[in-house]
Amino acid sequence: MRSAITNSGFEFPQKRITINLAPAYLRKIGPGFDLPLAMAILAASGQVEAEAIADCALAGELSLTGELRAMRGALAVAQGAAAHGIGRVVVPASRAREAALVEGVQVIGVLALHDAVDILAGRREVPPLAELVPEAEAPAVLDPPDLADVRGHDALLPAIVVAAAGGHNLFLHGPPGTGKTMLARRIPSILPPLSRAEAIEVTRIHSIAGLHSGGGLVETRPFRAPHHTISPAGLVGGGPVPAPGEVTLAHHGVLFLDELSEFARSSLEALRQPIEDGRVVIVRSQRVMLFPTRCMLVAASNPCPCGFGDHRCHCSAADLSRHQRRLSGPLLDRIDVTVAVGRPSAQALRDQRAPASAVLREHVVAARERQTRRFAGLGVACNAQMTPRMVRELVGATPSALRLLYELHDRDGLSARGHHRVLRVARTAADLEGSDVVGPEHVTAALAHRTDAAPNQTAA
Repeated sequence: MRSAITNSGFEFPQKRITINLAPAYLRKIGPGFDLPLAMAILAASGQVEAEAIADCALAGELSLTGELRAMRGALAVAQGAAAHGIGRVVVPASRAREAALVEGVQVIGVLALHDAVDILAGRREVPPLAELVPEAEAPAVLDPPDLADVRGHDALLPAIVVAAAGGHNLFLHGPPGTGKTMLARRIPSILPPLSRAEAIEVTRIHSIAGLHSGGGLVETRPFRAPHHTISPAGLVGGGPVPAPGEVTLAHHGVLFLDELSEFARSSLEALRQPIEDGRVVIVRSQRVMLFPTRCMLVAASNPCPCGFGDHRCHCSAADLSRHQRRLSGPLLDRIDVTVAVGRPSAQALRDQRAPASAVLREHVVAARERQTRRFAGLGVACNAQMTPRMVRELVGATPSALRLLYELHDRDGLSARGHHRVLRVARTAADLEGSDVVGPEHVTAALAHRTDAAPNQTAA
């Protein structure tokens, strides 16, 4: 700050300076404090009128020459200012468009410290926000993933569409090379577009994590695919200075865990609570941090260590046991839809081609719109997020459907959680058909999606 102030044409006070950052229990860290501290020094030394920075929030990193550099979390700063009734926000010009996503706040984007002083003192007009690149001029993504690329797996598409329509967790298992990863990476292409509220949440998270360029709203749903060597803290969040993990970076999007059995058991066990509750709570000394984790979990795994799980398998009983222990029952119980991805025949590869993602997306969007109307005012976005009380009150299952579910519950040994999850998937199947009630056929389809060649049976 000394160099930035003097190089900007101001005088750095030649006396002891004490800066009080209160409240003390909140951890203050990061270069975003550079600009407000420099302005406070200038105001305290009489070089800037104190009234000029009243009703103003400032954040930005200063270089040694006094220029403002890009910072993380500009959207969060603007939201915090609006929540506390502060009408103006000064941020680096490169982050002004991001901060301007918050309504009711005047955003001032500046390039350097002396610009901020001149604008706040009224000696210079507030510069207009930089224009966004029109979508037509933005660089196009070469060959975006599309389900039309998939061949030989027409029978699997209904289960994948159900999972996408209801936001249900999905497990793909089968031999290597059968298309599990290819299918998983194309699931975002059939998900509905982000609402504005969802887009602001995603933008805020990615901005804080340093993944956003500051150009405006994130318009596509996140897709995160961490490597299987990731630590529990990297997956769910944490660390000495708590940071969001991959499950939070996938908020309102897809978290893809390829080769699920290769992940450390501790990482998978840490994932159970965030997937169930839609949030993770990180506790550190003197503070508690809450990260949102509302995402669709998509996992893929081979049936056994060698990958084949059939007559070609040479895995020992010990190898199979270790493999199955990684896929813990409590984690698999939180997965709504299970799909066995087999090796397609030559004729299927030649003749079967999946519909384009745009076609399937229309069905998913229509089902989500029905869910949006059903959950209006309840804070729930899709069927997978229903609480047990909502399941009882909003699913709309017919008596015959409930009788069938109770029979299957006793026969197949469903847990109480599994019972509710079957009803959620059945509700999604009904939404895709445009039905207001859940019938026996929807329950049968939901259970078939849930128990489709369970991985422990395949490995055995």
